[in-house]
Amino acid sequence: MLMTTRKPASVGEILTEEFMQPLGLTQAALAEAMGVQRKHVNELCNDRRNVTAATALILARVFGNSPDFWLNTQRRSDLWNVMNSPDERARVERAKPLAKAA
Repeated sequence: MLMTTRKPASVGEILTEEFMQPLGLTQAALAEAMGVQRKHVNELCNDRRNVTAATALILARVFGNSPDFWLNTQRRSDLWNVMNSPDERARVERAKPLAKAA
């Protein structure tokens, strides 16, 4: 797998810098639009909560983009974090590929 050495932008960074700031949205206003508690939005913005399928659908509805955008952003961050964590990397490398079927 080809991975960049540059850490990808997190969901929180993209949500805050590319969506909330240009639209002048506060966390409270976004929470109201999403129909969730402000704590939920705060945790997303501060990368203490991952984007689930349900959250991706809600964000896509609020911002008019696709749920895949949000899920792919989360996936890129998750993969980068695993590939750049020595403990997680060692765990992955312990796995043994299966022999090809004859």
